[in-house]
Amino acid sequence: MNRIEPGSFLTLHYRLAGPDGADVINTFGGKPATLSLGTGQLAPALERHLIGLEEGASAAFDVPAGEAFGDRNPELLQRVKLSLLHELGDPDATYECGDVVQFPTPDGGGSYAGVVRDKGEDWLLFDFNHPLAGQAVRFEVQVLGVLE
Repeated sequence: MNRIEPGSFLTLHYRLAGPDGADVINTFGGKPATLSLGTGQLAPALERHLIGLEEGASAAFDVPAGEAFGDRNPELLQRVKLSLLHELGDPDATYECGDVVQFPTPDGGGSYAGVVRDKGEDWLLFDFNHPLAGQAVRFEVQVLGVLE
């Protein structure tokens, strides 16, 4: 049986659950995921739990708060003027707390997301932390195939 090593190409089912036990991602009821370790498709802390597992293995890991997606960073809470949002996007857009808004990266080649946490008359407070930053997660896997 093939064993997972750094750089392995995998086919697997996995479930990632937040601290409340609710699914964040769950492939067990559908198409399995395929990924290559070390390419950023999975958080490095989650990848470390896969190293050494054999093809056909099933495992579950409780990952402590902050390990999987880092600690919450208060500097990633930022106010953005509504005028700037309207200039960069839809001038008629409205925003509510909990909305996820996509922002272009400075080079324009990608995007990142922020969640509206608070709003004022002419500003919105965005949280750019990963939604699971600072939280414990449960990571369950069933390894279907391993290519080296």
